[in-house]
Parts: sequence; C-alpha cells; structure tokens
Amino acid sequence: MPSTTERIQLLNLGSLPDVTFPVNDPRSDAKEMLGKVLFWDPILSGQRDVACASCHLPEYGYGDGLDLSIGVGGIGAGPSRVQSDITIPPTRRNAPTIINAAYNGLLNSTQIYDPLKAIMFWDGRGRSLESQCLGPLTSFNTMRGRAYSAVAANDSILERLRNIPEYVQLFNTAFGENEPITIENLSRAIASFERTIVSINSPYDQYVMGDVSALTSEQEEGLLLFFGKANCSSCHSGPMFSDYNYYNLGIPYNNKIPADSGKNSAFLFRTPTLRNATLTARYMHNGMHATLEEVLNHYSEGISNNPAIAKIDKKMRPLKLSEKEKRAIISFIESLTDNQYDKSIPSTVPSGLNPGGNL
Repeated sequence: MPSTTERIQLLNLGSLPDVTFPVNDPRSDAKEMLGKVLFWDPILSGQRDVACASCHLPEYGYGDGLDLSIGVGGIGAGPSRVQSDITIPPTRRNAPTIINAAYNGLLNSTQIYDPLKAIMFWDGRGRSLESQCLGPLTSFNTMRGRAYSAVAANDSILERLRNIPEYVQLFNTAFGENEPITIENLSRAIASFERTIVSINSPYDQYVMGDVSALTSEQEEGLLLFFGKANCSSCHSGPMFSDYNYYNLGIPYNNKIPADSGKNSAFLFRTPTLRNATLTARYMHNGMHATLEEVLNHYSEGISNNPAIAKIDKKMRPLKLSEKEKRAIISFIESLTDNQYDKSIPSTVPSGLNPGGNL
C-alpha cells in the first residue's frame, strides 16, 4: 500500500508561479511606491476619513476582521472599528484579502492567465485589480460619503491629487509628464502595489516543493481528506485553492443589511481562496461564520442554514466527518498560512492626513 507521502504525490499538487503583470501595466518600482501611498491615503475618500487600507489591514491578513466592513464614518481598526455616523450603513460584504489577489483566476501552476480578466469581488462584477480598486471610490458607504456625487467622484479625487505637489512629482516619476494624474494611472498604481502583496512560502508550498517534513502527520491526513472524502477540492482547487466559480451554499442572512441575493440574484457567491484563511476571519461573503470550525461544520452538515434558501448547490451534501477528521482538515488549512508578506505601513502620506484614515 502506498505511503501517505506517495498518496499525496499522486495528486500532482502545485505551488504559485511568479506574478504576471498586465501588458498595459508593467511592473515598476515607481508605480508600486505611488500605489502604496495612495492605498493608505484618505485623500481618496470623499470625507477624507477612510483609505483602501481601512478595510485591508496587514495585521488582519489585509482584511479587517469584521463581518461587514465599515467604511465612511468608521472609527478604529479591525474588529474594534465602529460606525460613528448611524445614518451610514456598513458595506454589504465581508472584505476579501488583498494577499495573492494578483493570482485571482489562476487555476493551475503552469497556466498562462490574463490579469486583466482576473475575477474580483464576491459576485465577480469586476475584472482585474485595476478595475476593482476604482469601485470603492464611488461607493457611498465604502469611501465616497456625502462630499460629492458618484458621477463627480473621480474628477474630484483627481483635482485633489493635482493640488498636492508631492503627488504631481510621484505621478510624473511613475508615468511621465504627459498628463500623468488620470484615473487610469491611479488605478494602475494601486494595482501595481497590490500585486506586491504575495505570500508563497507556506508549509504547504514547502511541502509540494519537496520538503516532506514541512507538514505534520495530522496536516497530511487533513490534506488527503481535503482532496478525498471531504471533497473540499471540488471548489477549493488549484494553487489558489479556488475554482473561481459561484455557488449557493445556503449561508444565513446578515441582518445588519438587506437580504443579499448575490450574482444573478441567485444567491451565488465566488469561492474564496483558502490561502492565509487563518488570518482572515470572519468568513463567507457576509461574515456570518466567525471561525474555520463553524465553516467546516456548515459544509459537513451539507444543508441550507437559511430558511429563505431551500435549494442549494448540488455539491453541498452531508459529509459525516468525525471530530478528528474535522481537526485534521483545519490543521491542513492552517498549513496554507504564510505571514511573511509585506506588512509595512508608510509613516506619512502626501496629503498629510493620517495613513489609513480614522483608525
């Protein structure tokens, strides 16, 4: 009978390749530097109180630890963040991690993929990091607030940036002097920075690259369950542990917001990556599960936990996992964690505002 290691080798598992950059947004140090300060600068928000980083903090795996993110009007960082303006609701979704978002859409280690077609958001409404980073700028409760209309948001932000000499210089350096401060260049700079937030040296990665001592025996057992009896890999597949498809899993509604019907109004939400999942609680599109144990219990039951959703995806079926098997699977998911990603925070941003906003 094959050994555990031999059985795992038969799965032909892969790690992550080098990041692919779009043909119209090649990598450059100047763009990455500019993108980083833009990511942390509240000047991009209507009321100058929230930045991209407000909901994507390094210490929370570039998420925020909340069920639903709090943007405009929020005070505090991570799970302690609260809304100071009760007339502004939380955002509708849990904040996805930025870590390894550069690989969104990657289905296998040798795939030649187009980062301009990479799926973004829980409902897949955006493609590419360049398009994703623009959406929050016009969203009322995410970043825009009451300072201006959604139609006026981009022009208002560009006018602010053009009036800050340091930004003029940074855009000139990154893009040249032929009208460099444009919404397209802003998005390219932020996307360039986000593509530097990668995490590719987890114990799992070390294991598939040849270090068979990188996983514990329990993690090896969990791996075999993950790709076998538990059938997790039917959706959480490939080196990103996501098939980038959409499923109705019967997740309970989050009563802080109106019922969310997802993609095509069919309660469909995208399979998230499991890389660094130990760092990015809470879980599911609306943050309704606080722990990985809760998530696994939901899958193990294989039923809808939302009385309003009777029909769920056919892949959902009772798994009848023992507590020992559940612990092994979670132990394997823990092996997908690599916290050696860039956690640095700029001490200042060109606007002079507090990096990250009202944290």
